[in-house]
Amino acid sequence: MKILALELSSAQGGIAWLDTERQSARAPTATREGACAPQPEGFVREWPNDRKNSGPFFEYLAEVQKGFGKADRLIVGLGPGSYAGTRIAISAAIGLQAASQARLLGFPSICAIECDANEYFVIGDARRQAFFFARIRDHGLIEGPDLMTEAELREKLDKFERRMPIFATERLSQFDRAEVRYPSSRVLARLAGDLVRDFSRPPLEPMYLREPHITIPRK
Repeated sequence: MKILALELSSAQGGIAWLDTERQSARAPTATREGACAPQPEGFVREWPNDRKNSGPFFEYLAEVQKGFGKADRLIVGLGPGSYAGTRIAISAAIGLQAASQARLLGFPSICAIECDANEYFVIGDARRQAFFFARIRDHGLIEGPDLMTEAELREKLDKFERRMPIFATERLSQFDRAEVRYPSSRVLARLAGDLVRDFSRPPLEPMYLREPHITIPRK
């Protein structure tokens, strides 16, 4: 199966291509835990994601299409994060899906952070003096994202052991325990091969931390 993953929710953009049939044909190698796993076969591009310039994204997307052709499955990181970036990724995936008839999936970007631990937290600045908290286990969202004040989030984090990894996709001066780490298109591509997971199906939408605000024109 040929999988294409698109991730534009944070300050690091990513595109990954994974061919699971070629992957399974390769000889396994020892992992850090001592188990064996096949090495990925494909393509990964990561770059500083300027939310006002999507040129690099489309350049790398053209590169992967030219080099590998059509995908069987498309997966998009849905955030939470940059609304504009996520919308661009979704729109591109919809166009590719229409041309290739690939299966289109969405998944929370924050569940695709590369981490040795089985469980971790993600926090972030939700603006308007609010923060969000999410708990991820085995790359699945088991709690949140929940909005809370700085004091509430600090109290929440203090309840857990300090060895629990805490990640954020941007530097948060209020929470020095949080390590900046970005969602990975490589992880998204790998997760797309597991249809037991709870994926979003079309029509895809970015993950909203708040209800979308709609301005109703005066009559």
